[in-house]
Amino acid sequence: MSRYSASLRLSLFLAVTILATVVASAPLLSYATPDGQILTPAALPFANGERLSYDVTWLGMRAGIATMIVQEGPVEGPRPQLTFAMTARSSPTVTKFYPVDNRGVSVVDRESFLPRHMTFARREGKRFNDFDYTFRHTEGLVTAVKDGKSDELPIPSDAQDAMSCLYYVRKVLPFVPGASLAMTVHHDKKNYKMDVRVEALETVEGAWGKRQTARVVVIMPFQGIFLNEGNIRVWFTNDEHRVPVRMKAKVVVGSIVAELTDGYRPTSQP
Repeated sequence: MSRYSASLRLSLFLAVTILATVVASAPLLSYATPDGQILTPAALPFANGERLSYDVTWLGMRAGIATMIVQEGPVEGPRPQLTFAMTARSSPTVTKFYPVDNRGVSVVDRESFLPRHMTFARREGKRFNDFDYTFRHTEGLVTAVKDGKSDELPIPSDAQDAMSCLYYVRKVLPFVPGASLAMTVHHDKKNYKMDVRVEALETVEGAWGKRQTARVVVIMPFQGIFLNEGNIRVWFTNDEHRVPVRMKAKVVVGSIVAELTDGYRPTSQP
């Protein structure tokens, strides 16, 4: 039972939160490809309606599936917003032993890319938790509600949540080997520092074909939504979409792999 529990908490997290950076208003950075071409990350490499689906495997067994969806809105005042939605469910085989059905929604300000509101419903085995965060960055505060208990807590002015961070890195991180970022994530009523580093550019192959990617290591100092402490490696496509196509983490027995199965349609081959 504990093997299934640990593997699912670790693997399903991979499809919804990996990274972030500390300066939400930082200018876009440029980077060089191996052939010397200088590229600049798109302001928004993910489009309205993007839906990414992942298969999560452990020891060759399909442990679960996860999806991430991008939508514009909701409309609230004059400032445009984006909504990131996540679901993660255990496979039928694993559900017999340890059912998982987690769902989260993060709303961010499109201009500053700071989170405004996040909800997360965790359903793992007999573990049931409901989280609700309302961010007030100008005041340096977050109203954090866990299972009905509310607290008003201090946060850094640039704090991300455990879902918005992945999309922020897709928007900002320069895919240059050796490049690194630090971030603050508010999760479970605490502020955590998380470090990110680009290890290398390499070609990988999967359901999306053969693509050049940036391999990024994420040092996790806390237990995230589905994740025990440890390092994660993520492979982002080195193109205008900057899609996380593969995520991998070692566990006590073997490794957990989240592999993109649907949602990425490259327009050309490298």
